[in-house]
Amino acid sequence: MPSSASAGPLLEGVRRVGSVSLFFVRLLLQCVPALARPRLLIAQIYNTGSRSLIIIMLSGLFVGMVLGLQGYDLLQRFGSEDFLGSAAGVGLLTELGPVITALLFAGRAGTALTSEIGLMRATDQLTAMEMMAVDPLRYVAAPRFLGGIIAMPLLSAIFCLIGLYGAQLIGVQLMRIDPGVFWSQMQGSVTHRNVTESVVKSLVFGSACSLIAVHEGYHAEPTAAGVGLATTRTVVASSVLILLLDYVLTAAFL
Repeated sequence: MPSSASAGPLLEGVRRVGSVSLFFVRLLLQCVPALARPRLLIAQIYNTGSRSLIIIMLSGLFVGMVLGLQGYDLLQRFGSEDFLGSAAGVGLLTELGPVITALLFAGRAGTALTSEIGLMRATDQLTAMEMMAVDPLRYVAAPRFLGGIIAMPLLSAIFCLIGLYGAQLIGVQLMRIDPGVFWSQMQGSVTHRNVTESVVKSLVFGSACSLIAVHEGYHAEPTAAGVGLATTRTVVASSVLILLLDYVLTAAFL
């Protein structure tokens, strides 16, 4: 029999999983009506996607450059430095692109969504909407959830493109690998399965991050401390869940 001290966190974890699951079902029911308001949806795509573009591009460039340096150093030991394009393409598409983009998305867009909805809860805006028979899930939560799902694959694609440019910058311009060999090896190694895996991971990560961010903001304590705690929980839970889902999806595709 587990002690009460050990059962407390376990029961709290089960309760939170149940709360998120029920919230997810309610949110899905409001997603179709939310699609009837495209202007609101486009505004949320801009809020979560376009405003994260700079950090995504900078991070993609530096990750690609580091991948080029490390990959060249490793492959050179086996006399296979011409395969740097293959390593960069497959590594960025299947792992680094979706995972790092999702972590950056959780840190930037996820916290913004949580704090925005949390402040609406703290200032009684959500309560006022409910009193006016306006469903906050339809007009506040669902558009932000859908905006995150749509923006995430686009950000991941941009991250991968900029990362490939960074790897090419190091491999071709600095290490003097033949550009034709670099791109031909990359095109020969990247398959439809790699692209499909990248897109699926991006959609799943975007859904998970957006769900956690919206849920934590919607159920935040209506105080400054409560909003701050919800924002912290969003980053921690999203980061752990991204890595867990990455393992599950990678194992499924393999």
